[in-house]
Amino acid sequence: MNSIVMNTSEERTDQKRCCTFLIEDTCFAIESDNVTEVLQRGVINKVPLASPAISGLLNLRGRIVPAIDLRVFLEYPATPHSIKQISLIVDISNEWYCFLVDKLLDVKAFDPHQVVPPTNNSSSALTGVLPDTDHLIHFLSPEKILKNLLDIRTESLSVG
Repeated sequence: MNSIVMNTSEERTDQKRCCTFLIEDTCFAIESDNVTEVLQRGVINKVPLASPAISGLLNLRGRIVPAIDLRVFLEYPATPHSIKQISLIVDISNEWYCFLVDKLLDVKAFDPHQVVPPTNNSSSALTGVLPDTDHLIHFLSPEKILKNLLDIRTESLSVG
C-alpha cells in the first residue's frame, strides 16, 4: 500500500504546467515556465519589412519586446476586429517576446508522458498534442517559433 502512495506522489512531481489559449477554435499551449506575464494587447509599433507574423514592437516598462502574432504565424485568417488579442509575455533565454493570442484559457497541470508527438506534416513549432476533456491541446515550442521566424527572414534576404 505504501508503494501505491509513493507512486502517486511521484506522478505529481512529474506533472508540468502549461498556459492554454485559443487561436480561432483551436486550443494551444506553451509550458508556463516560459510565461512571465499576461497583458491586454498594448500599443504595438509596426516594423517596416518585418515578417508578416511580426506585428511590431511593444514598449513594456522601457523594455522593447517583439510582438509575434501566433494567428499569422500558424497561418490562420487575419484577426477579426472584434477580437481583442491577449499578450503572453514569454521569456526565452532571458529575452522577452510577446505572443499575441485570441483568448487566454487556463493554466493546466499535465503529465508530459501523455503528450503525443506530432505527425510529420505538422507545423515545425508543434511539439505534441494532449487529449483533454473537451478538445485537443496543441503544444507549441516558443524556441521553435523564433527559429522558424529567423529562418523565414534569412530565406527572404538570400532570395531577394
